[in-house]
Amino acid sequence: MEVIIILFFALVLIIVATVKLKVHPVFSLVIASIAVGFLFGFDAKLIVTYISEGFGKTLSSIGLIIAFGTTIGIFLENNGGTKVIAEKILHSIPVKRSPLAMNIIGFIISIPVFCDSGFVILSSLNKALHKKTGISLAVFAIALSTGLYAAHVFIPPTPGPLAAAAIIEADLGLVMLLGFVVAIPVSLTGYVWASYIGKKMIIADALIEEKAETNSIEDGESNINSNFSLVLLPLLIPIVLIALKSFADYPTYPLGKAWVYELLIFIGEPMIALLIGVFLVFMSSWNIKSTTKNEWVLKSLKESGSIILVTGAGGAFGNVLRMSDLQSIIEPNNSFVMSGLLIAFILSALLKTAQGSSTVAIITSAAIISPLLVSFGLDTELEKALTVLAIGAGAMTVSHINDSYFWVVSQFSNLNVKSALKGHTMATLFQGIVGILIVLMLQFLFT
Repeated sequence: MEVIIILFFALVLIIVATVKLKVHPVFSLVIASIAVGFLFGFDAKLIVTYISEGFGKTLSSIGLIIAFGTTIGIFLENNGGTKVIAEKILHSIPVKRSPLAMNIIGFIISIPVFCDSGFVILSSLNKALHKKTGISLAVFAIALSTGLYAAHVFIPPTPGPLAAAAIIEADLGLVMLLGFVVAIPVSLTGYVWASYIGKKMIIADALIEEKAETNSIEDGESNINSNFSLVLLPLLIPIVLIALKSFADYPTYPLGKAWVYELLIFIGEPMIALLIGVFLVFMSSWNIKSTTKNEWVLKSLKESGSIILVTGAGGAFGNVLRMSDLQSIIEPNNSFVMSGLLIAFILSALLKTAQGSSTVAIITSAAIISPLLVSFGLDTELEKALTVLAIGAGAMTVSHINDSYFWVVSQFSNLNVKSALKGHTMATLFQGIVGILIVLMLQFLFT
């Protein structure tokens, strides 16, 4: 009982510090680590050691991966790659299915690019398509926002699931493969809700700055034919390489253990795979000035630095909990497998709803759940991956007024708060529920 009280205190401390006192998550997580360490009766020197070890161990496995992944995203965002991908997909799908196209576009773009940035970049396409098709702008807004959101919480190298995989020590390739299995129907859930509720929401045309934005669709063809493959490679190649590594390293060794195996194990290592992606995105920006590309690199390192520090702080918090008596709450028992995934989901959903950030919710939840994996019977590679995805499902439940993404969606789509809550927020609720149901189904089928 005492352990549960301490854990509850730590959660309250993190939420109050982050939400009410506006303390950066790095500091709130480290402060919580120190407080928990003292409450568990650890020696002061030992607390510092546990924090340092947890921070260092987490970053040693994920720091460069986050930096490389962020670099790919920033370059695609700034060199026009995201719009090239978007316009190619729009030209491949019938106009009447353009909301579905925006959902798919959001899903793809959000793998390397933050969902907030992705929505800002693509919002002009939403408005142009609204003008061209006559379909409500709300339909496009919700379809795009939910597509972006699905990949954001489930598929590495997005920082949240990437960090959770590192903290829980899950196989990244397996997380990525299962992440697609979960994220695709979750994304389509958002599209279905957008199609239903968006038609009931009317946005005054006078509020929409449409100008000549349609040209971003119609005039994009000249760039698409020559650039589409080049801008898509930095996104696809790392994913394929990481997946091939997991396939080659399967216990039955389907490709044997000769030179092909050794090669795939090396280039499929997430750090190497994403480094290859960085070189490919540099190639796709061959016509950009060197000074501009250097500025983009500096921006990437600046943005990734904050994420890396939050991830490391989450690892420190998790290590202090791991060294405590937290696992004594529940004796190891396979009957807790299902409930363990639900607990991971509920914990993440509470943190998300309370403080707004999906990434912070994922990292904090992973830190708390990690020491309990054995107790919950979630210690196999498959179950660890499912735990990461259960946490991801919780971290999208729900996006509302304390979430910066909520305001990006509403402000760039001319949605008032009531409409945004009815459209975007309700969509994320349904998405989270569908996400955890799929995770539980996968657990039932394969364990």
